[in-house]
Amino acid sequence: MTKSVYFFDSYAIIEIVKGSESYKKYTDSSILTTKMNLFEVYQTVVQLFSENEADEFLENCNSFLVDYDFSIIKQAALMRIKLKKRNISMVDCIGYCTAQKLGILFLTGDKEFEHFEGVEFVK
Repeated sequence: MTKSVYFFDSYAIIEIVKGSESYKKYTDSSILTTKMNLFEVYQTVVQLFSENEADEFLENCNSFLVDYDFSIIKQAALMRIKLKKRNISMVDCIGYCTAQKLGILFLTGDKEFEHFEGVEFVK
């Protein structure tokens, strides 16, 4: 059986780190994310736990990383402008557009994405 592949936004990664029941079923999935998402996660893990735990987490994330090109930067910027009233972060726009380009679901609990196409929304 092959693992499911998702683009984990920062919210999803943080929920897994916190041990959220809602996200337990995703712990065996293949994770893809960006360095910018890891920045957000690292900051949160330091605040919730400790710098040492955040360092340990970061050391194990290299295999999760996916890069994005200029087309994603453009697409994400236009998305953010178009959805200005929804207050979606730059990092989330880049992540969502990256997931779309890769043809995988964007895993999040961010309410702004609840009804988006291509999103696995989990609260």
